[in-house]
Amino acid sequence: MIRVRPLLKVMMVALLGGAVSGCAATVIGAGATAGVAAAEERGLEGALDDTKIRVEINRLWFDRDVDMYRQVTLNISEGRVMLTGVVSSDQARADAVRLSWQVGGVREVLNEILVRPAGAPALDQAGDLWTQQKLKARLLTDSEVKNINYIVDVTDSVVYLLGIAQDQAEMDRVVAHARDIGGIKRVVNHIRLKSDPRRHGG
Repeated sequence: MIRVRPLLKVMMVALLGGAVSGCAATVIGAGATAGVAAAEERGLEGALDDTKIRVEINRLWFDRDVDMYRQVTLNISEGRVMLTGVVSSDQARADAVRLSWQVGGVREVLNEILVRPAGAPALDQAGDLWTQQKLKARLLTDSEVKNINYIVDVTDSVVYLLGIAQDQAEMDRVVAHARDIGGIKRVVNHIRLKSDPRRHGG
């Protein structure tokens, strides 16, 4: 297996993430991105692998259907791909899942995509975004939660959680924070414990 030098890894994470532009911004952004990735339980290697998966799935979706690329939200943790969002047909939902499985490194696809036919009442996207940011803020300010290990998504007032918990107590705190937010229909928990043997193929 070819080893990528640490600095090159940093640059690849920043560039594939598409978060910065320009030479100076790339260097600064790369350092910040790599610092966060290194502090996560999945580490820099894991973050880079997940970024590669994201880029490839997005490419397949875009080539298949631009609406799929726009409507389905993609979150990844250690090769576990969580799909959320809203599409207009069961076929579109199935296609998004099928294409995700075609990418190397994908270990699991968590299909949480909603199907709402064209003409159905629109979702409260602003409300979902507000709920998502509110929960992220709670996790950020809870000293007993390592918030960088968690991914939060909210669709149609349902909270979806993905990531890695240090232990059961931390996982319980994260879920409790989500359930404590008003207006939530339910919480879907896809968090794994740090000690879970499945993280390493067990």
